[in-house]
Amino acid sequence: MNDAKHAVESPEPKTRLSGMSGAKEPISPYVLLFVMLMLAAIATWVVPAGAFSRTVANGVSLVVPGSLKPVVRHGVMPGEMFVALAKGMIESAPIIVLILFTGGALAVLEATGAMRSALAIVAHGEGARTRVTVIVLCVVFSLLGTLGVVTNSVVAFVPLGLLLAESMGLSKEMGAGMIYLGTYAGFNTGILNPVTTGLSQRLAGLPMFSGMAFRICVYVAFVVVTIVFLAARIRVCRIGGGSPSASAPGHQAVAPAASARGLDGRQVTVVGIVLVCLAVFVYGSSTRNWAEPEMIAMFVILAIASGIVSGIRASRIADTFLQGCSGLIKGALIVGLARAISIVLSNGKILDTIVDMLAGLLAPLDSTAAAISMFLSAALIHVGISSGSGESAVLIPIFAPLGDTLHLTRQVTVQAVLLGEGFINCFNPTSGVLMAVLATAGIPYLKWVRFVAPLLIAWFVICLVAIATGIAIHWGPF
Repeated sequence: MNDAKHAVESPEPKTRLSGMSGAKEPISPYVLLFVMLMLAAIATWVVPAGAFSRTVANGVSLVVPGSLKPVVRHGVMPGEMFVALAKGMIESAPIIVLILFTGGALAVLEATGAMRSALAIVAHGEGARTRVTVIVLCVVFSLLGTLGVVTNSVVAFVPLGLLLAESMGLSKEMGAGMIYLGTYAGFNTGILNPVTTGLSQRLAGLPMFSGMAFRICVYVAFVVVTIVFLAARIRVCRIGGGSPSASAPGHQAVAPAASARGLDGRQVTVVGIVLVCLAVFVYGSSTRNWAEPEMIAMFVILAIASGIVSGIRASRIADTFLQGCSGLIKGALIVGLARAISIVLSNGKILDTIVDMLAGLLAPLDSTAAAISMFLSAALIHVGISSGSGESAVLIPIFAPLGDTLHLTRQVTVQAVLLGEGFINCFNPTSGVLMAVLATAGIPYLKWVRFVAPLLIAWFVICLVAIATGIAIHWGPF
């Protein structure tokens, strides 16, 4: 009961994004995205409007290559820009609610005391145990990412990473990194991801999940490099290379003394409830196409069940849940703002024009240069089309026949697009998921980019080597 009371009465989270006292106030990610929104609106008055002809096959809208035709320019007016902002919030409602309910459920878990005690037990010890914990988390989330079980919903797990990092004396960047970077190390290849790899291969006429052996090799390379990066950052981030506190906004710090108390019977039951809920969601995502609504429901069940088992009164559960939601409001609403940029570009009818321009630039290149350019083009387009499946539906019908003329196998073409989508996710300022992660963790965007820059360079090299190797071995079946 005292834990619950303390959780409800905890002070409001700081509004500064920087945890460095005396440092210059960093630019808010909301300001950054709003500036990009305005630039997107201006671009609709400058870039020629155009639209591809499209056909529908198996419920998927496909672009007809070479069919771009000029259309009447539709420059986005200031009023329409703000309407797009509202529509972005509405269209992003599932992920926004998921983020809020994540905060609510975690607040109730903290009130039970089970979270702090369990994390203290896991984090108790130095050196090797910390590295093992980071490695295990990275591997687990990379598997969830490459299977397509966790992508947008990675935001829901970041507060857990922050709390665990704090219990080990690590920075916020490490807390977010071992969850988010681990997930996208797996997402980059998408070995069995039906939404990215499966859809793209179907659009290219390839057998579903073909070329798996080579894709597994690329996956291993991404994961190993990510683990080495995170392990190397442990000492730096502990000594002072990161922010002093890794607490999730709106949540209480993990008490170091908790390890001495261990877990009582009720707390063991709460931990069991958490594990069961996660296992059920992973099963549902893998076999029944569960997504945000089911995960939101799971967090509500988790909060109610944990509170009841811990003997917390119903009204206290509700109050604690709502305070947890309020602590993540900054990380939730930014998703809608990022989505508004895509809406403005789409309403202005310039996305198809940009894609056609890029395709025209690729035509004169040799096979290796063209494949690498496809990778870079996919990364660039992903700034405007933040949906992996949406981008594949636009690019694959254009790039696949273009690759045929350049003697590229369709497997290489598909993977070049997927690598472009995955690579840029970790620093794409229009990614609602990334910006939600950073806002939730209280990490300024530029500080995050500096943190991940060495890893991004390594990932970039892996992408180039993977593409070149795929061309050299004629990666197929065709």
